[in-house]
Amino acid sequence: MPLAPNILHRLTINTDIARRMLTGFIYDQIHKAGMKRAVIGLSGGIDSALSAYLSAEALGPANVLAVRMPYRTSSPSSLSDAMLVIETLGLPYLDVPITAMADPLIAQFPDMGDIRKGNILARLRMTVLYDQSAAWGGLVMGTSNKTEFLLGYSTIYGDSGVAVQPIADLYKAQVRQLAAALEVPQSILEKAPSADLWEGQTDEGELGFTYDAVDQVLFLLVDERYTVDEVVDEGFDRAFVEHVWRRVKANHYKRTMPNIAKLSRRTIGHDFLYLRDWTGR
Repeated sequence: MPLAPNILHRLTINTDIARRMLTGFIYDQIHKAGMKRAVIGLSGGIDSALSAYLSAEALGPANVLAVRMPYRTSSPSSLSDAMLVIETLGLPYLDVPITAMADPLIAQFPDMGDIRKGNILARLRMTVLYDQSAAWGGLVMGTSNKTEFLLGYSTIYGDSGVAVQPIADLYKAQVRQLAAALEVPQSILEKAPSADLWEGQTDEGELGFTYDAVDQVLFLLVDERYTVDEVVDEGFDRAFVEHVWRRVKANHYKRTMPNIAKLSRRTIGHDFLYLRDWTGR
């Protein structure tokens, strides 16, 4: 896959400003909800690690509950990397294995493929996190990045079903930059991205292209508002650009709340979009 010159450079962010903005966002969102705590699922990957680092800085480590939720095929290195984040930050944590929850359902459908199994695991993990949200008294913190969101590389009511999304406006390349600036452990920075949904699964292997390539195309299409033809003129393969843009359009429903049929003058999601007064007066 050819890479256009200088496009990755245009994805460079000021990590100091991003850090201040995102920790401020987390603090603001949690306190607007009348809470002081957050719950986060730690997979051992860079996205959840960065979200944990930002949350701990914004709220204080004692107010961020980390939950590891291994399945029987989960990589031991994922568990150890998640524990490294927990120990480095000094987070309270729980281990909630999900094998005994998932396998009875999976066993009922012998022809079930990996994607269906992965979706079950993702939704079970979110069930666990929302249960701990109620028990702990904290909002569930998201760990998805902008690349995943645009491509629809997520599970509805699984990893996308969270209360706050701190890093969902950062492309994967930018996640790596900010994670390095926050000194996320090197073993996490260097590992192949994986949702760890089945043995040997990697994000790039499942997607069929690299994050570096797709980040550049998405940046041009979304942030720079290039047309497909203009992205191709930058040196990218047309079939690849068209494939990426089809995915973005087809998965728009995953990036929005369920669409509500409009009947009244002020409909949630159409006219009633936000509260004018967050003070409660």
